[in-house]
Amino acid sequence: MIVDPTAFTILCFGDSNTFGQPAEERGRWPVDVRWTGRLQQILGTEYAILEEGLGGRTTDLNDPDREDRNGRTYFQPCLRSHSPLDMVVIMLGNNDLKTKFGREVGAVATALEGYIDDIERTAWTRTGGAPATLLVSPIHLDADQPAFAEQSSEYDAGSARKSRELAAAIGRVAYKRRAMYVDAATVACAGGDGAHLSRGSHEPLARLIAKEIARNEAVARSDGGAT
Repeated sequence: MIVDPTAFTILCFGDSNTFGQPAEERGRWPVDVRWTGRLQQILGTEYAILEEGLGGRTTDLNDPDREDRNGRTYFQPCLRSHSPLDMVVIMLGNNDLKTKFGREVGAVATALEGYIDDIERTAWTRTGGAPATLLVSPIHLDADQPAFAEQSSEYDAGSARKSRELAAAIGRVAYKRRAMYVDAATVACAGGDGAHLSRGSHEPLARLIAKEIARNEAVARSDGGAT
């Protein structure tokens, strides 16, 4: 835990790829491997990274097989328990594309816009404003990976196709709501199961997000105010 009360505090809210699920085995990558831990190391102790990842988490869908995976039902309590916050990073969407849900890409993007509503209504900064939002479009599901059919059996080729369409849809929401945005698939990819980040993808993803955070802070300073 970073104990500096002035640290720039960032909540990272996501699914198994924020939790740190390996692609080739069960368990969890160590904190110094997964992208949230690497982000903390890159940014340093003037920042506090709060990690909120859960495997199978959807944007706002109830999973009939796992009752606690609807991210939206937990998001507002999570914001309240961690505020004051300076920024909220959200990387969700691929779990919505499981075949059992039959969800289209536009509905995923609309659900993420609801998260921005929650941030603006519920969370607060130390100065009383709303935290900045960074939407991260997730990596592409990769049906060509050797263990995709076996290890990622809740997805199909259609899910993989839709995952490649998420970036444009999420980017439009970010533009509409003046949120920050990056596409994880530009620097990161799935490992052997076709769904979870490869080990080598955590570092470049952390660097991509760190770069966007730095850019946002530079803009805020040039405008003469805080984020």
